[in-house]
Amino acid sequence: MDRRNFVKASVAAIAATQLGALDAVARKKQKDKAPKEEVRLSGTDWSCEHAEALPGDLKVRFLGTGAAGWKSPTSGHRRNSSILIDGKILIDFTLSAQDMVPEGCHPEIIFYTHSHVDHFQPIEALKVGVKKVYLSHSIMTMAAKAFGKAAAETGLPFPELIPLRYGQSVIEEGIRFTAMPANHSTGDLQEEAQIYLIEKNFNDEGIAGVRVVFATDTAGIMGRAGRMAGIDSHVKTGIGVTGLIMEATMNNDEDFRIFNHSSTKTVGRTASMLLATGRLHLPEGQPVYLTHMAKSLQPSQEEMDATLPYPLRAAYDGLEVVFKSV
Repeated sequence: MDRRNFVKASVAAIAATQLGALDAVARKKQKDKAPKEEVRLSGTDWSCEHAEALPGDLKVRFLGTGAAGWKSPTSGHRRNSSILIDGKILIDFTLSAQDMVPEGCHPEIIFYTHSHVDHFQPIEALKVGVKKVYLSHSIMTMAAKAFGKAAAETGLPFPELIPLRYGQSVIEEGIRFTAMPANHSTGDLQEEAQIYLIEKNFNDEGIAGVRVVFATDTAGIMGRAGRMAGIDSHVKTGIGVTGLIMEATMNNDEDFRIFNHSSTKTVGRTASMLLATGRLHLPEGQPVYLTHMAKSLQPSQEEMDATLPYPLRAAYDGLEVVFKSV
């Protein structure tokens, strides 16, 4: 072998050795980055469900956990998305959820997220006992007409209508509700859909022991909402939130509804980030709850229970959850 060929062969051998070493390093890095095995807990591990509530705790009953489109009676039927808080306050309410209201319970206060019919039915709110209505300032005129018609049809009193703007807080029954922006549109392009920060059990410094974000309908959590809830990237220290109820209309992101709704994967990424950055403080035995699930876009309750990664949990109609004060 002449000198020129010898040099070429030596260079090639050295390069191959270096590439092999680099490849080994790359494989090790890739292995280190590989996701660890998902941790799943069975339903019996969720000790916050059907539990005893202490005075400082927040009790939530899921009256409905379905998106629009469910037709009763069907297998695994879900009613329209709605919750009852401490047996006194509603967020959204429709005819489909009436049978989930406990006997003898007549909530007099309701907070609305937006005007879509699977959330907003004034006549049903009056029938269940509502006398005070909180909703976006952007739909006050429409709501006044709708409740006026409902009052005339039922013979029930016209309720007090109270407009809310983003960032505005009110306290009812010792619980503070803060209206936050939702990433969701309706037929009225001027309507400002809302999600809520729900807080209870305040200490001497005004910090709540329970801080739950209720987020439906919305495509993810907007930056302004994150700032208001104290969970966005600009908050370096703080108490964060202690609970999250979030819509999961579909099971994946390859769907045009992603402009207005969240998927199971969206909620999973949100919860994972908040936990990793210390902005979500879940009491032991409490998951992140999914609601507003579409029949055609989500697996069955049984499949979700078996496959959802920690800390996600699919709520179901009639489920009662105690959000513990921390």
